[in-house]
Amino acid sequence: MYNSDIPTRAELPTSAQLVESTILAIVAAAVILVTIVLPAEYAIDPTGVGRMLKLTEMGEIKNQLAAEAEADAKKDAEQKKPAGAQSDRRSSLGNILGGFLITPAAASDRIVVAQTSPAPAPTTAAPVTRQDENVIVLKPTEGVEWKMDMPKGAKVQYSWTAEGGVVNFDMHGTQKSGKESSYKKGRGAKSDEGSMTAAYDGTHGWFWRNRGKADVKITLKTNGAYSNLHQIKK
Repeated sequence: MYNSDIPTRAELPTSAQLVESTILAIVAAAVILVTIVLPAEYAIDPTGVGRMLKLTEMGEIKNQLAAEAEADAKKDAEQKKPAGAQSDRRSSLGNILGGFLITPAAASDRIVVAQTSPAPAPTTAAPVTRQDENVIVLKPTEGVEWKMDMPKGAKVQYSWTAEGGVVNFDMHGTQKSGKESSYKKGRGAKSDEGSMTAAYDGTHGWFWRNRGKADVKITLKTNGAYSNLHQIKK
């Protein structure tokens, strides 16, 4: 079997050549970092090359998405906190102590009250069926939220279309306590239609975001049992 010849000392690279190659590699890595990696990942473009190559725009979108994800995570964490747990325990403790300290006369009064017929629970009037059409204009990077009041079980037929570009959307509901739940999400959508049934009493609707460079006009059509359809001001 033939083995390749061992290179002679003269054929090996010198120390100066190794240092030169190392320096060239470091310079090349620095150039790639400044002109490509930083603009595309962090929207940092000190040379302007990233903007020319449309890499800075990619980094800006990533930063916006990261900020929105962080805001959603904080909102979810706040909603999971048992804010009323301590007050519920205090209320239960007060009821127990009150049962031990109640006077005979008060006990008699309590028994009498318990024998009376309970007052009928208030009923919420169902919203009148209505039909609306609204036009919403979104500027580049702008987001907007439209909601309507719906009781649990109410249904709405809807359709919306986007002209001039595409949008990201989140169809969701918000309970009176502030807890939110998503019915449907989409990215890069031009339209959507269907029916929405309220899972609970609260506000229900859509959030749209325009990630494009031109204005987008959204035409929203709704028909069903709801009230107070309006834009949520933030």
